[in-house]
Amino acid sequence: MKECKLKFTLLVPTLNEIYGMKNIMPSIKKEWFEQILVVDGGSTDGTPEWALKEGYEVVAQKRGGLRHAYTEALDSVRGDAVITFSPDGNSIAELLPELMAKMSEGDYDMVIVSRYAPGAKSEDDDFLTGFGNWFFTKLINIVHGGKYTDIFVMYRAWKKEIFYSLKLHEDSSYAFEESLFFTTLGIEPLLCIRALKNKLKIAEIPGNEPKRIGGTRKLQIFQWGASYIWQIFRELFIKI
Repeated sequence: MKECKLKFTLLVPTLNEIYGMKNIMPSIKKEWFEQILVVDGGSTDGTPEWALKEGYEVVAQKRGGLRHAYTEALDSVRGDAVITFSPDGNSIAELLPELMAKMSEGDYDMVIVSRYAPGAKSEDDDFLTGFGNWFFTKLINIVHGGKYTDIFVMYRAWKKEIFYSLKLHEDSSYAFEESLFFTTLGIEPLLCIRALKNKLKIAEIPGNEPKRIGGTRKLQIFQWGASYIWQIFRELFIKI
């Protein structure tokens, strides 16, 4: 793989993902990264034990929800940039070198592996999730002046420093919607919005999303949908 200017941490959140981990992780070369960090949300299927045995660093997540996996892992991240990677088969490991090269060559703050960019597709969508992805991406582009094709996808790289500068680590950035709709949100829509508001350098590369081979969907479609609509418009009045 071509040498990258940035050092990368591959951040792998898990919750009972043993099947996917055993099938996906061996195809990822450890020498590509400064660090591979597994953040486990309380698996009972042997996922963290397997990860430790294979030589990966493991952080035990204390608070439930994907965004807490990120915030609790950040103090352990040694890379300049983080790649968030799903081990359930949705993220294609072979795209990692291209993602890192794009991030380094363009000195981007964030590069998204888009399922809806020209030449890519999602094989894991159903009608409802496909419509939701289209609708919220379109809404963020209209309200905040973006050109995204995929705002929800986990598979992306971002500079570690922007997580702090955009205040994505602060509970207060999510507290209103989470308390209103009794849920825990992901970071991706807010990351996309605040990156636009702060005129960060953003790019996308196309990347298919295969069907998952392990784990289960952990979606709260209606709670998250209502929360993200509120978040999108509330961000018009918040300066970060």
